[in-house]
Amino acid sequence: MGGTVFVMNHSHRLGNSSTWAPLRFSVFRWLWVASMVSNVGTYMQTVGAQWFLINAAHAAVLVSLVQTADMLPDVMFGIVGGVLADTLDRRRLLVVVQTGLVVATSALAGITLAGLLSPAVNHDPKRQHLSVEKMVENGST
Repeated sequence: MGGTVFVMNHSHRLGNSSTWAPLRFSVFRWLWVASMVSNVGTYMQTVGAQWFLINAAHAAVLVSLVQTADMLPDVMFGIVGGVLADTLDRRRLLVVVQTGLVVATSALAGITLAGLLSPAVNHDPKRQHLSVEKMVENGST
């Protein structure tokens, strides 16, 4: 076959392998749970930001700007994230980025609890920390 290498998948021997089979590995299971919790938190933050603005003047525009602030980093930084994930130590990069996200989200929560949240503050920290998150998220997949 002219230099073609075939890799045998031994899953056919298991007979009853299921979709949930990868969750048998504890490392994958913890990574999957952490990713699920992180995604739920991100969605909650987006919904909270939109909910905060729903009664404001020009609410339709502001709510769409929140969604744009959520998706724009995907488009802008996906390739950069791939380059970073390929050139740097992925584990260290994820730890640094996740630590930064905790700091940014905690600051946003503190500003909200102090009653100092305005639409401008609502958009800026979200866009800044999501930019970093999307760079790593898109690069590590």
